[in-house]
Amino acid sequence: MGFIKEFKEFAVKGNVIDLAVGVIVGAAFGKIVTSLVNDIIMPPIGKILGNVNFKDLYYPLDNVGSPWPSLAKVTEQGKSVIAYGQFVNTLIDFLIVSFCIFMLVKGINFIRRTEEKKPEPEKTTKECPYCMSDIPAKATRCAHCTSMLDAEGAELG
Repeated sequence: MGFIKEFKEFAVKGNVIDLAVGVIVGAAFGKIVTSLVNDIIMPPIGKILGNVNFKDLYYPLDNVGSPWPSLAKVTEQGKSVIAYGQFVNTLIDFLIVSFCIFMLVKGINFIRRTEEKKPEPEKTTKECPYCMSDIPAKATRCAHCTSMLDAEGAELG
């Protein structure tokens, strides 16, 4: 019974749930970036390079005939190819996702540094060195033990 209870505590902790949400959002973000690359970025680049469809770019390792058929037909025939066009798409996906993660981490680090630079509020109390009670910071006599204190908190006499 202890194992199940321990697992339930682990699974319900905020960090595990946050991680799960992050993975789900990350997967959705990856699909968006893949669509951005395949449907928006690569078609104009292919058009500029002479109506090239990057998904179909490959280098044959077997004789595929001349002119080279589409990648789908070559792989359907069981021929060996290096499909570098799809690799280019995946590489661009990776670069975009990496850049977005970099910008996110950079923003989080900026927020953390801003919070760290905030000055600590001035103390309004100090501790009596004799009775260890909290007294007002400007007090010259302890209200609890009646010791005389100077401005730094030491006894005067």
